[in-house]
Amino acid sequence: MARWTAADVPDQTGRIAVVTGASAGLGLETARVLAARGAMVVLACRDTAKGATAIGGARVVELDLASLGSVREAAEIIRSTCPRLDLLINNAGVMNVPFQRTEDGFELTFGTNHLGHFALTGLLLTHLLRTAGSRVVTVTSNAHRRGRLDLDPEQEYKPGTAYDRSKLANLFFAYELQRRLDAAGATTASLAAHPGNARTDLWRTSSRLERVLIGRALRPVNFWLAQDAHQGALPQLRAAADLSARGGECYGPDGWFQYVGSPGRVRTSPSSYDREAAKRLWTLSEQLTEVSYPVTA
Repeated sequence: MARWTAADVPDQTGRIAVVTGASAGLGLETARVLAARGAMVVLACRDTAKGATAIGGARVVELDLASLGSVREAAEIIRSTCPRLDLLINNAGVMNVPFQRTEDGFELTFGTNHLGHFALTGLLLTHLLRTAGSRVVTVTSNAHRRGRLDLDPEQEYKPGTAYDRSKLANLFFAYELQRRLDAAGATTASLAAHPGNARTDLWRTSSRLERVLIGRALRPVNFWLAQDAHQGALPQLRAAADLSARGGECYGPDGWFQYVGSPGRVRTSPSSYDREAAKRLWTLSEQLTEVSYPVTA
């Protein structure tokens, strides 16, 4: 079977895509390909100055996922300026950061990676539902395999554990959203994707050893372990644009341990398919963000 590449993204003319965290890394690579294929791309990012110079002709909307106020403002701008919404790619995230709280008092990694995207998607879902064949793609990570959904705020904070948990939450959200869309008979689809081990700035807070091991200097020997940002963005592009992709699927690299490779449909950890855990997280997320969805279980 031929390897799926950016050249396989079909024509996107007339479509509108919102990509979070699109001023750098995987988000920027994703936005560039969609724009090159004709989509009108909205770069939703914290660094609007950087975003403004990233892609010529793209719109830039300020979005800080660590602030529900910012999420609401960004969603309002998108709703009022975009006549339709074909793609929402929940790409932005933080990894391995010291303990901090969001503007609303949530642990930063969970608040940014999950709650911010949960709120944004809910606030934009009516716009998505009105666009036939629209998709939501939520970017997770192989780290979800180590994740446990323990939301006890008093537990000892560990940066890696917090990241793993947030990435499992991303999958719970993506799969539960699809179940609710199915129940509503909606044509909007929810998919997940992960980049494998991609060389991006997200690793800047990791240990020096980890950065060296996946670094470009060791490409002759770590080709099986890490890939560049362009290759890492392909799974989310395939989830967003491949006409054969279906809601409830996850896309990732097809190589050893899903570290690198051509993007294809992959299985995630057994725990990620726990429907009861996903429902509990959904209920909690609605309570914490005060965002209710127009689709129910």
